[in-house]
Amino acid sequence: MNSGTGTTITNHILDQQSASAGATGAFTHLLNEIVMAAKIISSEVNKAGLVDILGSTGRRNVQGETVKKLDEFSNGLMVDRLYRSGHVAMLASEEDADPIEPPRGCTLGEYIVLFDPLDGSSNIDANVSIGTIFSILKRRTTGPECDLSDFLQPGTEQVAAGYVLYGSSTMLVYSTGNGVSGFTLDPSVGEFLLSHPDIQVPERGKIVSANMGYWDYWSEELKSYFRYLRTKTDDKAVYSLRYIGSMVADIHRTLLYGGVFLYPADSKDPKKPWGKLRLLYECNPMGYLMEQAGGAASTGQGRVLEVDPSDLHQRVPFIGGSAQDVAEAVDFLSGKRSQ
Repeated sequence: MNSGTGTTITNHILDQQSASAGATGAFTHLLNEIVMAAKIISSEVNKAGLVDILGSTGRRNVQGETVKKLDEFSNGLMVDRLYRSGHVAMLASEEDADPIEPPRGCTLGEYIVLFDPLDGSSNIDANVSIGTIFSILKRRTTGPECDLSDFLQPGTEQVAAGYVLYGSSTMLVYSTGNGVSGFTLDPSVGEFLLSHPDIQVPERGKIVSANMGYWDYWSEELKSYFRYLRTKTDDKAVYSLRYIGSMVADIHRTLLYGGVFLYPADSKDPKKPWGKLRLLYECNPMGYLMEQAGGAASTGQGRVLEVDPSDLHQRVPFIGGSAQDVAEAVDFLSGKRSQ
């Protein structure tokens, strides 16, 4: 999917700015700070094992998960770069229980940014693909201080969302509501170059991505759906199972190849009755990208982007991918269809 144009992500962002009436450049500057943070995190990820940045910090985050050194580094870097831009009203990180207060004397802007600094960090020490996820909203309230309602907006209100994948190459994929574009970091020049213009999810795929280790916790409707995927019919091949355990990596593959990624509710597990993934930091931005690329994203009961958030760290079930595959999965989960 190499365009061969050599278009840098900075030029791409500027082109979108020039096409937007009334643009001030603030949003462009904010996106460029995310790009710079991605370059720095990528550099640190590539040096992992050579410098003392692997392993645990010895503490746990608000989710109860062990914090890795790279988690902590990435979180601090995102906070520093984004507040330094002067265009952020307030930040929230998947790593922190509450919104992150701006530094004293910091110039503030009109945008709210929510981010997962290092998704899939449990894979860091095994050198498996990890990533950064971000979601950008416009502040709703006025006055000197932000309100929680500025963060608790449905995904339909996002003005941009994206992720950075640190894999065999580093890729930044984002959308501002005009389709999805992917850029690959060329280390020889230190620039993200347009490599995947106008990403479109196939209407149907042949890959299913889910953590089968939770099979015993799944509903009978969900089990029936997976039995169906494993059965060859005249109009359907057996689906291949691909699960990395890093949402960025699994979603990236689904965007390019099609199919369906699921992290459902574990109806028989009292610890995760609503699923594992966070609505604001993971499901909304990934759901936004899926829809912008022609796919779909559902909780199994409705569109992910239409969920009205009630908590900063709210969890929801997530089904995303090819439009036909997602619709089929929802039909099974709702009991409209069985094997």
